[in-house]
Amino acid sequence: MSDPEPEEMTLDELRTEIRGIDREIVELIARRTYVADTIAQVKAEQGLPTTDEQQEQQVMDRAGENAERFDVDANLVKAIFRLLIELNKVEQRESR
Repeated sequence: MSDPEPEEMTLDELRTEIRGIDREIVELIARRTYVADTIAQVKAEQGLPTTDEQQEQQVMDRAGENAERFDVDANLVKAIFRLLIELNKVEQRESR
């Protein structure tokens, strides 16, 4: 038996689905933050600068490509990724 399609779900079921998705988004942000912190530690150990604008641009390009792949507004997705990058920078500054 397959899961019901969204248009077949009740409002309460849809809201439950959203709550689960929101939890997964936060979990992914936490995982991403942990990996970014680890990258910052490796850069510090190797004496590399913490900011890499070329790498940030690649992240933004991938975000745009993934947005198009999933038919989501690319500007919105890029704005979210800009926030994620800025959050990582703030955390890295605070952890020094």
